[in-house]
Amino acid sequence: MTQAVAPLAYDRASLTPGIVHIGLGNFHRAHMAVYMDDLFALGEGHDWAILGAGVRATDAAMREVLKAQGCLSTVIELDPTGKRARRIGSMIDFLPVQDDNAALIAAMSDPAIRIVSLTVTEGGYFIDPATGLFDPTQSEIAADAANPSHPKTAFGAILAALQARRAAGTPPFSVMSCDNLPGNGAVTKAAVVGLARLFDLALADWVATHVAFPNGMVDRITPATGPRERAIAADFGLADDPVPVTCEPFRQWVLEDNFPAGRPPLEKVGVTFTPHVHAFEAMKIRILNGGHAIIAYPGGLQAIEYVHEAMADPTIRAFLDRVETEEILPIVPPVPGQDLTVYKALILDRFSNPEIADTERRLCFDGSNRQPKFIIPSIRDNLDLGLVPHGLILSSALWCRYCFGTDEAGQKIAPNDPAWDRLTAAAARAKADPAEWLRMRDIYGDLADRPDAALAFATALHKVWDMGAKAAMQDYLAQAQGR
Repeated sequence: MTQAVAPLAYDRASLTPGIVHIGLGNFHRAHMAVYMDDLFALGEGHDWAILGAGVRATDAAMREVLKAQGCLSTVIELDPTGKRARRIGSMIDFLPVQDDNAALIAAMSDPAIRIVSLTVTEGGYFIDPATGLFDPTQSEIAADAANPSHPKTAFGAILAALQARRAAGTPPFSVMSCDNLPGNGAVTKAAVVGLARLFDLALADWVATHVAFPNGMVDRITPATGPRERAIAADFGLADDPVPVTCEPFRQWVLEDNFPAGRPPLEKVGVTFTPHVHAFEAMKIRILNGGHAIIAYPGGLQAIEYVHEAMADPTIRAFLDRVETEEILPIVPPVPGQDLTVYKALILDRFSNPEIADTERRLCFDGSNRQPKFIIPSIRDNLDLGLVPHGLILSSALWCRYCFGTDEAGQKIAPNDPAWDRLTAAAARAKADPAEWLRMRDIYGDLADRPDAALAFATALHKVWDMGAKAAMQDYLAQAQGR
């Protein structure tokens, strides 16, 4: 029997745009778009509808699909007690995706647009992993600096629109990152201002002084869409939607209240506005995203397909719990109104939800970008306290073994990182000399120079190769029990 789909609770004809959002992937449509949809259903904020936008070829394909269905998205919450589907109508148009981003720049130049938001992935901010700072030498940035009137990056387009608004005497919009980055507002500001400094110092100074970049923390597990997700949508009578979004029931959004041009009243639909965003994001990035990295590679090496299956493995679950409890929770700063032990238990429960069917391969993706954000800072913080975090270091050794390119059954692992060729070469060298892995200074910084870290990593990697992932984790658990 076809299940019911929750209909829209408002008239979309009453909506007018106030936000341009760049990057219409699954996460945005399951997160920000849902919050806005909830707000519109309350009869609030109808002048804050979303105009979708993108700057890459894949965005053009998404535009074609969503325009064909009136820019409606299907969002299905995968609650173990029962799935719930709804149509989301908070985006009312999707701007043309053009090589010079002319339509996007024109839309952002409109005074009605008071927020420009982004989900361009953690790796889309042109950050040097070794320093954590904006890297102005990257080719796309250099190209935009050389031709700022025809930008190809999101940041170049934002700058062109801000320049047009400045010339017209129009107040600037706020720029709101919805990506999973520590200090995402500051990171976005560094990218926009850093690009401007390459071709117009006066514009850079004006942006730095007048444009708001609120920090925020976002959270909702949202798997990629494949045949399973389309079949779930078909069960709701939505077989004609090729891009349904599935997600867990849980969602969270924490924001700084820094929107000089105005903002929708999102506190009415559960968004937390606080000056303590950094505390919330440290909690989430270290415990949840770090937790994902901890279970990703032992699962990938043992050919475990789904995250909930990894969580059902007693060794992997115990490994995650012990590392979180002993090596992560003690270094996470206090968070107002949050009990970190309760939060950790919530994370373990969320990872175990079998309805999500999130894949280990997705968690393993892009380790060269994620490890420096989610694991290595926790390693460094422990070392700075005089503690050697053997579990976190083992987790990074498991990533190295995964990047060798075969699982423990000898099956080839398909490329799963933008830097895959470099990583596989480094992992092959590290099999004989583990220090080769730590010598990737853009990822590990100076850890190769720290004898305690280098010795612990070499020991962990040799154990992974000699004993296998499961036995290496069991050895860690036994030694941790004895400490």
